[in-house]
Amino acid sequence: MPAQSSKPQDDQNKDSKSRYFNHPALDVSKAFPQATPASTFPPCTSDYYQFADLLTPEEQALRLKVRECVERDVAPIMTKYWEKAEFPFEIVPKLGALNIAGGTIKGYGCPGLSVTANALATAEIARVDASCSTFILVHSSLAMLTISLCGSEVQKQKYLPSLAKLDTIACWGLTEPDYGSDASGLRTTATKVEGGWVIEGQKRWIGNSTFADILVIFAKNKDTNQINGFIVKKNAPGLQATKIENKIGLRMVQNGDILLQKVFVPDEDRLPGVNSFQDTSKVLAVSRVMVAWQPIGIVMGVYDMCHRYMQERKQFGAPLAAFQINQQKLVQMLANVQAMFLMGWRLCKLYESGKMTPGQASLGKSWITLRARETVALGRELLGGNGIISDFLVAKAFNDLEPIYTYEGTYDINTLVTGREVTGIASFKPVTKTTRTSRL
Repeated sequence: MPAQSSKPQDDQNKDSKSRYFNHPALDVSKAFPQATPASTFPPCTSDYYQFADLLTPEEQALRLKVRECVERDVAPIMTKYWEKAEFPFEIVPKLGALNIAGGTIKGYGCPGLSVTANALATAEIARVDASCSTFILVHSSLAMLTISLCGSEVQKQKYLPSLAKLDTIACWGLTEPDYGSDASGLRTTATKVEGGWVIEGQKRWIGNSTFADILVIFAKNKDTNQINGFIVKKNAPGLQATKIENKIGLRMVQNGDILLQKVFVPDEDRLPGVNSFQDTSKVLAVSRVMVAWQPIGIVMGVYDMCHRYMQERKQFGAPLAAFQINQQKLVQMLANVQAMFLMGWRLCKLYESGKMTPGQASLGKSWITLRARETVALGRELLGGNGIISDFLVAKAFNDLEPIYTYEGTYDINTLVTGREVTGIASFKPVTKTTRTSRL
């Protein structure tokens, strides 16, 4: 019989496991030198039609400044935080130093950017990481813009300077568990009491809400039955924000379920410029333009990654770029990027000239996200097995695009907004069987 070991069984198991598991962590890029991972971000090769010529020197300078920052500070850490579904608070001061929060708002410490410059900054962040661009978009193009457009002068002076520096963070609460596309039917209520208002209700899918210092919340006034806006402070009694778990996209964004149980808001924190759902639409018109630029940035990054990968990765003794079908897919991606950029640029110019309509904004957001889905899917095909690994960007971008395809109006709802504008007929609320019967 074999000799029996004098070591306890647990120690024997440890010794056995150590042979397989106690080794230094492998650097994937060195152990499997197939291609450079996205932690070292590829150069920008997606501006094929030289759109930089359409930009002012100031817009070009801002674009390059944002690109340099996110490639340097966000690219090396984004995959780690995306996998953990945690937000990288360490980059907030670096994003704050870019002086882009507040976007088009003038004064109060905000940069007063053109709509085009604001869109370019959004795209450049999204080119590297969609979650970080969503963080800025919610904070800046929704919450800060609402305070700027609908707040009092006192509110602007009180809140905007700190928000512009990202010293404080904001979120924007419109969507509810039962009211997403039909947000105008929200159920959260505001009851007037002495010295202020009592807010009761629920919000869902609210980005930044788990750590925001202030929350811009919309509720239905019980007296007027119209929608009003309020600034709710973090840690207000009765306020609770719970992170939504198990998302497949924008995993770094901390979306939350918000519960408001008799939350008191003083009169000074009611936004005087929000007195109907149409007032929220003024904000959504601008933010919808910015959201359209997120997929533009995403596909730029995906194309750049695929362009480099096709030249580095070899099969059958040649780089993948040498194969005809791969070139065809790469060119199809490139064509989509050019068309998406042109539509986004034209949308900005329409807004800046005061000519943009809600239907034009909705068409831009819906069509651009549709083309982005197609483009990222082609990139996924080009990368083969590595197309499902977040290290090479495309898998992460593939998933991050899905919530963007849905939020700020789903593809279908946005097409109906445009359809209503071009036909003059609203088709949002179908005629139900009960309604048809009652009309007979």
